[in-house]
Amino acid sequence: MKTITSKHLKQRTGEVLKRVRASEKITITYRGKPIALIMPSSEKEPDILKELRPFEEAWRNIETTLERAEPQFRSWQEAMDWVRKRS
Repeated sequence: MKTITSKHLKQRTGEVLKRVRASEKITITYRGKPIALIMPSSEKEPDILKELRPFEEAWRNIETTLERAEPQFRSWQEAMDWVRKRS
């Protein structure tokens, strides 16, 4: 399996897609860490897609969960201060 950087993918997308079309699997890295795998599409994929929830339903579930959650910070400024202390 070949590994390329996200920058290489951006610069040579056509070349990468030709390799994938030729049945090659390619791992994409960002800052040295693998973030994605590009591989040829298979006949099984449409079956997998049937198992996914519709976008609207998934988003409603996310919104409902967020509405029930208690905020961790009282203001965005408090959140920013917390983030900066972690850096």
